[in-house]
Amino acid sequence: MKKSVANNYIYNLIFQLLSIIFPIITTPYLARILGAEKIGIFAYTLSISTYFALFTSLGINIYGQREIAYSQDDKKKVSRIFNNLFFIKLNITIIVLILYFLFIFFTKEYKLIYVFWCIELLSYFFDISWFFQGIEQFKKIVFRNLLIKIINIICIFLFIKTKNDLLLYIIIYSFASLAGSLSLWLYLPKYIDFKYTILNIKEFFKYLKILLIFFIPQIATKIYTLLDKVMIGVLVGDKNEVGYYEQSYKIILLTLTIITSLGTVIMPRVANYFSQQKYKNIDRIIDKSFSFVFMLGVPMCIGLIFSAKYLIPLYLGNGFERSITLLMALSPIIIIVGLSNITGIQILIPLKKQKEYNISVVFGAIFNIILNLILIMKYGAIGATVSTIISELSILFIQLYFVRAIIDVKKHLLIIKKYIIPSIILIIVCFLIDSLSISNYTLHLLLLIIAGFFSYFCSLILCKNSLIIEYLYKILFFIKKKQIQK
Repeated sequence: MKKSVANNYIYNLIFQLLSIIFPIITTPYLARILGAEKIGIFAYTLSISTYFALFTSLGINIYGQREIAYSQDDKKKVSRIFNNLFFIKLNITIIVLILYFLFIFFTKEYKLIYVFWCIELLSYFFDISWFFQGIEQFKKIVFRNLLIKIINIICIFLFIKTKNDLLLYIIIYSFASLAGSLSLWLYLPKYIDFKYTILNIKEFFKYLKILLIFFIPQIATKIYTLLDKVMIGVLVGDKNEVGYYEQSYKIILLTLTIITSLGTVIMPRVANYFSQQKYKNIDRIIDKSFSFVFMLGVPMCIGLIFSAKYLIPLYLGNGFERSITLLMALSPIIIIVGLSNITGIQILIPLKKQKEYNISVVFGAIFNIILNLILIMKYGAIGATVSTIISELSILFIQLYFVRAIIDVKKHLLIIKKYIIPSIILIIVCFLIDSLSISNYTLHLLLLIIAGFFSYFCSLILCKNSLIIEYLYKILFFIKKKQIQK
C-alpha cells in the first residue's frame, strides 16, 4: 500500500495548494468587489464559526491518521478504527450543532451569516481526508478536490458582482467545502468495511480521553491562527484592519503550504517506520526534512520581504497598502513554522510524544493571547503580527528542547550553513533589481522572481548542494526513462 514519499509529497502539496491557491486566485477579484470591510466581516465570522467546527473533529484528524498509518495493511483493524471514530464524531457533531445554534440565538450581529456557516460545520463532520492520508492515498484527495474547486471559482466570478453579495459568497464557499468532504466517501468502500458502530459508554469515554489529548494542540494552534483576527475585530473594532491582516496572512499560508505539506506526508511514514523499529530510516528522512525547510524557507522569506511592495498593490489593488508592512513582518513565520512542523508533526506525534507536543502548543497559545491583549489594542494588526511570530518561536524552542534526546538538534540546525552563501547571493540580486528605476510593478515583480530563482538555484548547484543534486538526478533519470519507453 506504500507509495513513494516524493509522489505523496507532490500529491499532498497539490491538495494543500488547492485549498490555498483557489482562494488566492479569487482574492484580487473579491478584494476589489467586496472591499476591506466585507472581507474583514467574512474573516471575522469564519474565525468564530471555525472554533465550533474544530470540536466536530476533536483531534480525530491527527489521531486517526496516525492510527490508520500504524495498521494500514490490516483492513479489518483499519475498518474498526474508522467505524469507531465515525460514531464518536457523529455524537460530538450533534452536540456542537446544538451549541452553535444557541450561540446564533444569543448573538447580536451577523445572525444570518452565522446560519449559513453551519454548512461549513457539516463539511468538517464529513471530512475523512485524514483516513486517506493515513493509508497514504494522497492522489484520491487531490482529484476529488480539483473539479470542485474549479466549479467554486466559476461560481464566484459568475455570481459575486457587488458589495452586497457577501452572503452569497459565504454560501458558495461553504457548499464547495461540503461537496469536497462528501466526495471522498465514494472511494471509502474500496478500503474498509464501513458499518454504523455503537460504542458502549466505557469504550466511548476511553476514546474520548485519547482524542482530547490530540485535540488540545489542535484547538491551541487555532487560537493563535484564528484568534488574532477575532481579537483585532473586537479590540480594535475596525473590520478593515481585520481585512488587511487576513489578506497578508493568506499569502504567507500559500508559501508555507509548500513546506508544511511535507509534514503531512512524512508523519504516516515515520509512524510506520516507528512501528517496525526502523530508526535509521527515521533519522535519514528527518535529515532531509531539515534540508528541505531551509532550502525553500529561506529564499521564500527573503523573496516576500523584497516583493511585498510590488505584490500587494498588483494583487489586492488600492486600499490594502497597510498589508505591505504586515506581509514583510510575517515572512519569518515560513522558516519558523517549517521547522516546528518537523519537530512536532514529523517527530513528536508519530513517536508517541503527544504530551510534549501538547505542552509546546498550549504554551504558545497562552503566550499568544497575552501578547495579543498587550499589543493589538495599541498597534492593531501589526501587534497581532509580532505576537504571532514570538508565539511561533516559543513553540519551536520548546519542541527543540523535547526532541534533543531523539535527534541531534545541533547537527540538523547547522544544515542551514549550506544555504548561507546562496541566500546572500539572492539578497544581493534582489537589492540590485530593487535599485533599478522600473515604474512598472508587474515587470519589477517578474524580474525579482525570475532573477531571484535562477541566482539561488544556480548557487545551490555551484555549492554542490546534495539535496538539489539528488533531485536533479531523479528528474534526469525520469526523463531518460520516458525517452527509452518511447
